[in-house]
Parts: sequence; structure tokens; C-alpha cells
Amino acid sequence: MNVGDVGRMMKQIQKLQEEMAAMRERLAATEVEGTAGGGAVRVVCTADQIVRKVAIAREAVDADDVEMLEDLVLAATNDALRRARELAEGEMAKLTGGLAIPGLPGFPA
Repeated sequence: MNVGDVGRMMKQIQKLQEEMAAMRERLAATEVEGTAGGGAVRVVCTADQIVRKVAIAREAVDADDVEMLEDLVLAATNDALRRARELAEGEMAKLTGGLAIPGLPGFPA
């Protein structure tokens, strides 16, 4: 590998780093929603998996069945986080041309 090849490779790496930083900003600004109980519980999180909001409809609240509400909140949260992961993985695939790089956002370590 000659010096010119190394220089081109370094420029490509720098461009990829800049694109990844921009992608992280987009993911942090993009919200996804998970639901459970036919929409009785909604969880909104960012595509970088930060939970922003939990909304619970009045009809989902039953003092005699707290476990059901807990299950609905858990299911909606997992749904929102799954959607966030899928979105991040799709964005990363666009950036890397489908090349899975362990440890990068959107891919498991």
C-alpha cells in the first residue's frame, strides 16, 4: 500500500466518522412509539433508545389489577425499543452498505 492509498483511506474513514456523527444526531432527534393494550399504553422513545414519554389511558388503570398495567407498560416499552433498534439498524445499514460492524450504533457488540 502506498502513501496515496493510505491518504485516500484516511479521508474515507474521516468521511464515515462524520456521517456516523450526523446519523447519531438524527437518531437522537427521531422518535418512535410502542403501544400495548390496543393503544391503552403508549411509550415514546428516541431512535437512540431514550424513553421520552409514557402515556396511560384512564381505562387501563385498575387498582385491583396493577399487574396488568405493569405488563402493558413493559410490553409498550419493549415495542418502542424494538422499533428504535430496527430504525437504527436500518440507518446504519444505509451508511455501511449493509456491512455489520460489531460495536457500532445499531449493531450488537
